[in-house]
Amino acid sequence: MFILKRQDVEISSIQHPKRDQQVPILHYQGQTFRLISVFKASQEEEARALWRELTDNRGKACVLLEEPERFSVWGKIRLDQLGSDTGGHGKTEILIQASILLLQAVYIDIEEFLGTRQAALFEKDIAEVLQQKQFPQASSLEAVKHLMSTNPLQTAKLPTWQENHLVSLLQELHRLGKAYFGNANFAHQALYRLEDMPEAERSLFTSWLNQSPISKLWQ
Repeated sequence: MFILKRQDVEISSIQHPKRDQQVPILHYQGQTFRLISVFKASQEEEARALWRELTDNRGKACVLLEEPERFSVWGKIRLDQLGSDTGGHGKTEILIQASILLLQAVYIDIEEFLGTRQAALFEKDIAEVLQQKQFPQASSLEAVKHLMSTNPLQTAKLPTWQENHLVSLLQELHRLGKAYFGNANFAHQALYRLEDMPEAERSLFTSWLNQSPISKLWQ
């Protein structure tokens, strides 16, 4: 919709009506937009990809804000809608939520098609991977069982993982899934689980995944 410079807009923040947080709001020509995602100056292509995905492919009214030190994507919102808005997560939180949903989707499919015994073995395999790669807050079988049973879209406490952790997780998840099912068809099915996410957040994850080193695995 719009590609704007900092001098074109006014940015303020308001108190979220349901959460203890300030929400950044961008004002442009009488319209209001809330922050969806922030990108470093070196991530211009990633920022533009998300903006195009939301505007061209999904028909959303969005602003791409160009600043010297960063790019940011903002989605149009009426301020009276803010209380029912499901957004407000940072980029890394959204990526973690989506990655856990994919992990759970593969686990559920293994349990459904291969049985509970194979699902239990899969939990152990995932626990070993997370332990070997020293994932924070997920290095035990009990932690993995908790991950499998908790809705990441509703929990207030997500693991403190970084993007490099998520690339490793999704790479190993694909390797294990292929080993259990005998082919890579499970990956496309698992992606349907992301329909549970708000549209803008799902688009952010998809854009990140498509530009990651593991993009071909999850197409």
